[in-house]
Amino acid sequence: MSIDDTLVMILAGGEGRRLFPLTHDRAKPAVPFGGRYRIIDFVLNNFINSGFFKIKVLTQYKSDSLNKHISKGWSLSPFLNQYVDLVPAQMRTGGSWYKGTADAVYQNIFHIHDEDPDYVCIFGGDHIYKMDVYHMMKFHKNMSADLTISAIPIPIEQANEFGIIEVDEDWRLSGFVEKPKTRPKSIPNNPNMCMASMGNYIFNKKVLLNALEADASKNESNHDFGKDIIPMLLNQGKNIFIYNFAENYFPGITEREKGYWRDVGSIDAYWQANMDLLDYEPELNLYSKDWPIRTFNYNYPPAKFIWQEGERVGMATNSMVSEGCIVSGGTISKCVLSPEVKINSYAKVTDSILMENVNVGRYAEIRKSIIDKNVNIPPYTKIGFNRDEDIVRGFYVSENGITVVPKGVNITNAN
Repeated sequence: MSIDDTLVMILAGGEGRRLFPLTHDRAKPAVPFGGRYRIIDFVLNNFINSGFFKIKVLTQYKSDSLNKHISKGWSLSPFLNQYVDLVPAQMRTGGSWYKGTADAVYQNIFHIHDEDPDYVCIFGGDHIYKMDVYHMMKFHKNMSADLTISAIPIPIEQANEFGIIEVDEDWRLSGFVEKPKTRPKSIPNNPNMCMASMGNYIFNKKVLLNALEADASKNESNHDFGKDIIPMLLNQGKNIFIYNFAENYFPGITEREKGYWRDVGSIDAYWQANMDLLDYEPELNLYSKDWPIRTFNYNYPPAKFIWQEGERVGMATNSMVSEGCIVSGGTISKCVLSPEVKINSYAKVTDSILMENVNVGRYAEIRKSIIDKNVNIPPYTKIGFNRDEDIVRGFYVSENGITVVPKGVNITNAN
């Protein structure tokens, strides 16, 4: 099934400051996830699996690794007018970078004019979830909506962490409050839950174009969909409906996967989402053949586990190990390994994420850590055991005690 009346625009220019230092050299959507994937792979798979094949990816912040990943791994068929096109920031409307999410689309409005779709999907590129977007589009058309916003039910006590959408009995938008300080309006018939915006929108083309033109002329505007465009359309009396993501389903969905959506915007949230993949029945199943998660395929050999001599045993338990990895006489438990990681003899790594081309020396010990790519861990080094020592050595330690070793750092002060 191919949906030809819709243009998809994915906002992938985010800086991701709360994910620093993982975003020191890359945009948030380019951050690795689950060993062999990038965060942006999930929204791309959602659209491809849903039958949407006209996709523009709007980039800006440190986009080199993101550009390479999409160019190598996301080639569709131009013969069938199918594409995943990279759209770098070009300052087409003046001498500034994107001022907000709405400005990012406005600066690329010519793509909408050129493609001339009936509908425009504008989704973020930095969340982890599965979604059959076709069901949201069907809802949009059935409701004769001008704009449909996807939202997820959350406990009302968590409302101050999200942009909260208020709805009436017909799931029509009645109000929007950004991180409310007082108790917001609850979901109809459920006083303990409210709706948090996922930042995903389906617009009728003419409504979107008119709104972008009007917003661009306002100097006082933040040029943001949540802060400016949606309130403006609400005041104009447009038909704005809310799609309940908790009711979305897709082929092969499991009971635990219903309503799964993660904003991996902080180090702690990112680490936990990776660890969740290791459950026997995870909330995010990467192994479904009915809803495949595609990415760029490395041309690496299979993972290898070698040595079984006394305490020198190459072993992994409760872990995900990508291609090209060699566990050589060391042990890992509850770990996610990206391609070409090497664990040397007698090393012990637990509760950790190791990115591409990390080498862990003999007798090294690592726990509850994230090691970014191209890091060599010298023999006998300990990481994740002493917060103060890790900070002195230039590592970042999160609020919940996750130690992050930055990309390519030279570790010389081994214990």
